[in-house]
Amino acid sequence: MISAGDFKNGITLEIDGNVCQIVEFQHVKPGKGAAFVRTKYKNIITGSVLEKSFRPTEKFPAARIDRVDMSYLYNDGEFYNFMNNETFDQVALTKDQVGDSLKFVKENEIVKICSHNGNVFAIEPPLFVELEVTETEPGFAGNTAQGATKPAIVETGAQVMVPLFVNQGDKLKIDTRTGEYLSRV
Repeated sequence: MISAGDFKNGITLEIDGNVCQIVEFQHVKPGKGAAFVRTKYKNIITGSVLEKSFRPTEKFPAARIDRVDMSYLYNDGEFYNFMNNETFDQVALTKDQVGDSLKFVKENEIVKICSHNGNVFAIEPPLFVELEVTETEPGFAGNTAQGATKPAIVETGAQVMVPLFVNQGDKLKIDTRTGEYLSRV
């Protein structure tokens, strides 16, 4: 059990039956009345962020989040299939469970599958990936003052904004959190 007085950013606990992560907290001691903890927390399953105040003595059970490294095997049209590299167990997830977290992930790459009590709620791709540009228009020198970009389609089918000097066939380093181009490889 974790009391509200012991909150720290990033801890995961169960509030009102939901799995939540503390985003921000502040201990408030007003001149008149009892102290309280003003908290901003995120519901991990739905992604909604809520603000609520708690008494410092309120207690909440800690939520155990399992993060397992798994290989993304393939998409068969209906399910996305993953395999645990240690136990060789396979898991099939629906499009709703996956969302757009595999936008920059190729087959056979390692991702983290996050679950609570056996229910998968998130897939964490690697922070940076290297992908090849499959389609982009040629850039022309001199048609911009500075920092112009153009759209490019990478091998996973995702679209990334890249500088004009990037050509079809180039390998790019991409940040999967923001979807931004970082550099050529």
